[in-house]
Amino acid sequence: MANSNSFEALQFQVGSIFTPGSPVNERDLFAGRIKQIGSVADAVSQQGYHAVLYGERGVGKTSLANIIKDILPGSWIVPRVNCDGTDTFSSLWKKAFRDITFTTETHGIGFTGEKNLTVSSIVDGLPDVLTPDLVRNVLSQISRQALILIAFDEFDRLGDKNVAVLMADTLKGLSDYSIPVTVLLIGVADSVDGLVEGHQSIERAMIQIPMPRMSTDEIRQIVTKGLDRLNMSIEPSALSEIVGLSQGLPYITHLLALHSTKATITRRALSVSSADVEIGITEALSGWQQTTTKSYYDAVQSAQPGNIYKQVLLACALAETDDMGFFSASAVRTPLRTLTSRDYDIPNFAQHLKNFSEESRGSILLRTGETRRIRYRFASPLHRPFIIMKGFKDGLLTRQQMKQMQI
Repeated sequence: MANSNSFEALQFQVGSIFTPGSPVNERDLFAGRIKQIGSVADAVSQQGYHAVLYGERGVGKTSLANIIKDILPGSWIVPRVNCDGTDTFSSLWKKAFRDITFTTETHGIGFTGEKNLTVSSIVDGLPDVLTPDLVRNVLSQISRQALILIAFDEFDRLGDKNVAVLMADTLKGLSDYSIPVTVLLIGVADSVDGLVEGHQSIERAMIQIPMPRMSTDEIRQIVTKGLDRLNMSIEPSALSEIVGLSQGLPYITHLLALHSTKATITRRALSVSSADVEIGITEALSGWQQTTTKSYYDAVQSAQPGNIYKQVLLACALAETDDMGFFSASAVRTPLRTLTSRDYDIPNFAQHLKNFSEESRGSILLRTGETRRIRYRFASPLHRPFIIMKGFKDGLLTRQQMKQMQI
């Protein structure tokens, strides 16, 4: 049994192991994603190729970008640029070049003059406005001295569509001239078209890397690897609950594991239990993003006694989905029956689904398709785990029901 000082140290250390507030930046704590790592390596190893990494928010794209340098053979320079809505083509590349430095050596006067080393950034000698051709020339010169991979994260946040056009022109130029530099574009999108829309000319030079939600084994690895670093363990039932509630999103895994492990340490124990996970759920919900919380309450608020908005929304979160996260009204029936012990026909809750897609109820669902082929998806991937955990906390969903529905 650890002493009190050890538990105090663990309380401090756990926040650097499970990090919902920031992406993973340490190779030892990174779990899974073998296929995606291999695809990035393929892009790097083939001259003239670049890569685009895309997927839902919260699936670990930035974490993968953070550890790329550690998985590449040899000595690489890997600037990672965070894009924002104010960026221009010039500002993006200046951010990248600012992280690439070179050292010049000068000698003092005479034979005994001392050597002076000056470190400068590539960006220092560049004009205010950059063009694709100028960027290509700069990268051509740099690539003679070093191995370069440049990652542009949150590429979907760019406000000016012309930036994507100029970036496509740049990638095409780098490919056409066989410049040995790799560019990795990273962003939230359902497909590559969502990031580099309409630029078929560069498709042949782009390795497309979808970043799906994590598998059960990968989510499990996040928890067990982290606890191993703390010399702690977790009961199988507690691990299953964290894995199920995570819904394949590593952000949720880190959030639940952090608060559950803190609960374990608080009671001076070293094995995380289901009771600790229950406390972790409550703590996670209390600190959830305000936008998600507000959209939930907008969706379920009603002055009408006996309304079933909460139950229908929870059933939506429990419904079986396709690969894109969409579900049909018929998929809601079974979980709704489990939650309410009543067999509702679709007309009894169809209006609820429609309302959930309207602004008056927070637009928590996206609605697509025509009559009889209408499908729904949550507006944010974080809605589903929040709603399930809220349902459990509020007593709408029991542990037994979670096991029954394999959560």
